[in-house]
Amino acid sequence: MSQVRGGTRWKRFAVVMVPSVAATAAIGVGLAQGALAASFAVSGQEFKVSTDSLTGKGFAQYGGVDMGYKNVAEGDEQVLHPVAISAFKDASIRGMCQSVVTDVPLLGKITLKLKAGGGKEPVRATNLYLDVTELDADAEFKNIDIGVAAKNTDDPGVGKGPAVKDKTIMQNGFAQQAEEVTLTGVKQKAWATTAGTFKLSGLSMRLHKGAGSGVECY
Repeated sequence: MSQVRGGTRWKRFAVVMVPSVAATAAIGVGLAQGALAASFAVSGQEFKVSTDSLTGKGFAQYGGVDMGYKNVAEGDEQVLHPVAISAFKDASIRGMCQSVVTDVPLLGKITLKLKAGGGKEPVRATNLYLDVTELDADAEFKNIDIGVAAKNTDDPGVGKGPAVKDKTIMQNGFAQQAEEVTLTGVKQKAWATTAGTFKLSGLSMRLHKGAGSGVECY
């Protein structure tokens, strides 16, 4: 099925747009030869994000590759991370939490936790891109198209998402898009988040000793 019209609810929506190993290898060669425009190199640490709800307008999702550092402490060696890129023209997020764990010498595991959008005003973002490896949520889509070529998700008259993130995506690869999506009970792991604007209402940032479900976002 390549196209579905109307509202669609998917229970426990999972990441499915990760590119193949062969495609990832080809991307790596292109980057090494300077043929593709890479964005920033990601850190050697994934981070967790949870939200009570995320409502996005102008949604698209497709496979891509992030290049990042292999060693957290030192060194310049880099590795490739296949990701599913979720893109939104506009997003409203309630009850957002972001956490990352660092193993600090002599201190052990330290968790940096950031919270926002827990009050009357949600977190708001424009041209938001989430490079994720894991995603669990309840999802409802409005006017969804499944099986679109990734490069067409921003074409006038055809595309519904924001500008395609960069040239590291699979240009003719599998993608999906929708006029609007609502995700609730979101739990995800990601390598990177980028946005044109990112307004965090009620921002709170804390350091916590230790890690795990009682300290991290989940």
